Amino acid sequence: MNYKASHILILNNISRFIDLTELEEQKYLSLLTEISVKRKSFLMQAGDITSFEYFITKGCLKVYTLDDDGAPHISMFAVEDYWTGDMASFMTKEPTPYFIKATEDSELFGISRANYELLFQEIPKFERFYRMLYQKSLINYIKRSNHGISLTAEERYIKFKTKYPNIVNRITQKDLAGYIGITPEFMSKIITKVNRR
Repeated sequence: MNYKASHILILNNISRFIDLTELEEQKYLSLLTEISVKRKSFLMQAGDITSFEYFITKGCLKVYTLDDDGAPHISMFAVEDYWTGDMASFMTKEPTPYFIKATEDSELFGISRANYELLFQEIPKFERFYRMLYQKSLINYIKRSNHGISLTAEERYIKFKTKYPNIVNRITQKDLAGYIGITPEFMSKIITKVNRR
C-alpha cells in the first residue's frame, strides 16, 4: 500500500518495538486524528484535560509549566518522530499542569482516549509498544532529573547540544534557558564560552 510520508514516519517509529501486518497498520492509521498547530499557538494549556497522545510529523513544540512568578520551566522539546502529551492527565482524566506550544508550524497525529482503548482490544501487541514507549520516557525523565542535580548549567547545555543536535538550532536562546533552568542572560554567557573552545 502507498502511504503518505507522515504515515511512514509513525509506522517506522512503531516498528522499532513491534511488528505489524499491513491490515494492522491500516487499522492503526484509521484510529489517528490529523492535527495542525500554527507557530505560537497552543496544543494544550494548563487546566485542560488531555484528550490525545500526540506524535509529531512536522514542526517543533515545547512542553512547559509556569512557576508562581510566571517563569516557564520547559520539560521537553518535541520535533519530528517524537511523542508528546501529558500521560498522567490522559490516563486519569485530571487537569494537566502543562502547556504545549508550537514554536514552528507543526503537524501531528493524535490518538484519542477512546481509540487508544479500542486499539488495545483490536491489536493487543500495542500494549507492548506503549509500555516500552512509557518506560523509555520514564528513564529519560529520571536521567534529566539526575542531571539537574549533578551537572552544572554548562554541562547540561553541552549534554543537550550533543544529544539533540537536530533541536538546538531550532529553538530560541530564551527557550533553551528555560529548559536548562537558568536565566537567558546566563545562557548567553554559557553559549559564548562553549563556542569559544
